[in-house]
Amino acid sequence: MASIVDVATYICENIAGITALKLQKIVYYCQAWSLVWDENPLFTDRIEAWINGPVVPNLYAMHRGQYFIDASFFKKLGGNSDNLEIEQKKTIDAVISFYGQKTSQYLCDLTHLEDPWKNAREGLDPNERGNREIALDSMAAYYEPLK
Repeated sequence: MASIVDVATYICENIAGITALKLQKIVYYCQAWSLVWDENPLFTDRIEAWINGPVVPNLYAMHRGQYFIDASFFKKLGGNSDNLEIEQKKTIDAVISFYGQKTSQYLCDLTHLEDPWKNAREGLDPNERGNREIALDSMAAYYEPLK
């Protein structure tokens, strides 16, 4: 299985000048669509429902304080897109093709409309921090009918 840093490296190799916020949303959608199309998670890291949408905390800890990120940043952390299988790259490519031209804010707003994030945030005030996990089965169940 790929690591989150391998996935982030590949995304950054294919979206120049990506913001940290947008990277988090693209990673989320890569995981969601991998669950649907490939019937497997792309990576093992936990995804949480933060105020600004889904976030992989382990990835956030790596890029915290960065606004724009490029592949060299993750390569310094051991990221290697060659660790991804062909099918994984195809999934990521499809996600990038669909979501890659969207703005960070658009992707943030989109995740706020979707059940996996909304359900994980249930009971929290809109501006309340939270670290509730967005369950993989919740993601698969929501995105499966959309394929």
